Amino acid sequence: MHLFRKFISYYKPHRKLFFTDMACSFLVAVCDLFYPMIAKNIINTYVPNRELRMMLVWAAVLLCIYLFKAGLNYVIQYWGHIVGVRMQGDMRHDMFMHLQRLPFSFFDENKTGSIMSRIISDLQDVSELAHHGPEDLFISGIMLVGAFVMLSGINLYLSLIVFAILPFMVLFAWRMRSEMNTAFRKTREEVAEVNANVETAIAGIRVSRSYTAAPHENSKFDRANERFKLARGRAYRAMGMFSSGMALFNDFLYLSVLVAGGLFFYNGKIDTGEFAAFLLYITLFLKPVNRLVSLFEQLQEGMTGFRRFHEIMEVHDEEDTGTVEAESLNGTIDFEDVSFRYLNSDAADQDAKVISHLTMHIERGHTVALVGPSGGGKTTLCNLIPRFYEIDSGRITIDGTDIRELTRYALRKNIGIVQQDVFLFNGTIRENIAYGNLEASEQEIIDAAKKANIHDYVMTLDEGYDTNVGERGIKLSGGQKQRISIARVFLKNPSILILDEATSALDNATEMLIQQSLAELSRGRTCLVVAHRLSTIKNADEIIVLTKDGIAERGTHDELMANHAIYAGLYQYQFRE
Repeated sequence: MHLFRKFISYYKPHRKLFFTDMACSFLVAVCDLFYPMIAKNIINTYVPNRELRMMLVWAAVLLCIYLFKAGLNYVIQYWGHIVGVRMQGDMRHDMFMHLQRLPFSFFDENKTGSIMSRIISDLQDVSELAHHGPEDLFISGIMLVGAFVMLSGINLYLSLIVFAILPFMVLFAWRMRSEMNTAFRKTREEVAEVNANVETAIAGIRVSRSYTAAPHENSKFDRANERFKLARGRAYRAMGMFSSGMALFNDFLYLSVLVAGGLFFYNGKIDTGEFAAFLLYITLFLKPVNRLVSLFEQLQEGMTGFRRFHEIMEVHDEEDTGTVEAESLNGTIDFEDVSFRYLNSDAADQDAKVISHLTMHIERGHTVALVGPSGGGKTTLCNLIPRFYEIDSGRITIDGTDIRELTRYALRKNIGIVQQDVFLFNGTIRENIAYGNLEASEQEIIDAAKKANIHDYVMTLDEGYDTNVGERGIKLSGGQKQRISIARVFLKNPSILILDEATSALDNATEMLIQQSLAELSRGRTCLVVAHRLSTIKNADEIIVLTKDGIAERGTHDELMANHAIYAGLYQYQFRE
């Protein structure tokens, strides 16, 4: 019931258009009810009495009714679909806005292709249901009630015989509902899996080509495609049983009318015109029944899609308990007995903790480097500062204020991040740099590009800052993408900077150029650097060696080299001949 109320709520902004559609549907149903009565009068009165004028008058009346009905059908088909499209647009808007607020853990657990399937394919079926569902149900109800009233006016007992079959049709449809619902839901899940496979395969096309793994990708796709075909087959089997059963009831209804109506006519209970009108009304009666049959399939598809939409809408947003709106932060960071594990870790397993009881102080304006073996929690630690994930215990403070007391907007506004895997949006160089400050002027964008040492390269391009970078920046080299991301942070001008292996994917020559930009970027900011190349962090104010057991060493480069412990061993290993 909650799901139904949520679905109905999307009609409210478009209720005027919706009620206009319903009014037109009502008038169409009423128009259809006129034809059998006019046909009865023509057969019983005008033709036997050779009243040509009256026959032509009622023929003209019927023509006017049909023209009027054509106009109504246009409104239903056009504006009725517009209602569905607008509702679909509202749902898609709400879902996209909600996705922007979901925690990172949601995207860790859900495939991109699956999410896209829900926001595009599923909502398309919801749109069709939103338009046709109420309309078909309303018209069918009017037609069934109207047909019963008209049929009862001809012969009540004959009408009762016909309508006695209806409860059996409803019972059959209800018993088929559960099986169809399960089958259509499984189909949705497999469609999402196919979409996820396609999205991954296309995004990784260069990797699969370089490893000549096309047969493997084809095989993986075929397996997902086969599961979809099987699921769709089961859905159509359930639909086939439902449709064939309903068709049998339709045919049995016709047979009942012919036999019962024939007996009533034989015994003089009805005349020729009434018998003809009765047959015509049964045809009208079957139209709403057939509408309900198609509506049932649409209901399964649409409500399954809406249920999957609702599942995402029910996922809780990032909880923003903060109330402090700090315009700017100085950048003194403290970790106080901080522990963290990812949600899919075993809560009872203490070894599952990525960070355990970590205490650490980072002075304002200092550059602190995090080094150590993989799995020590370096990147995780960087993700905790902007609250991409919530800590299990302890607290993290900036300038003495718990980051949970700051609003997420205020916190993240003061943090700039440059990562190894740079993500550029499919747009121009200007748009990608301006992401650091969407209100920046052209000169501010150029100044940021100059500081990042990318301006001179941009000016060699035919379209300059209007050059399209391609999907994920595919038209640019790794170094060029990295410098655009650095320009983006320059434009943001944060007080805290996180460099997460920002140059580890670059060659030595490019790295040296990028390091100059990073040095400029780090000046005057609190800077946290995750690095595997130890040569890049020799000048850090402090180097912290993180392992699974926490902080193993900390100090300057010279101090750690003099200790002849973990850091010295890593450094000597990297620079051995």
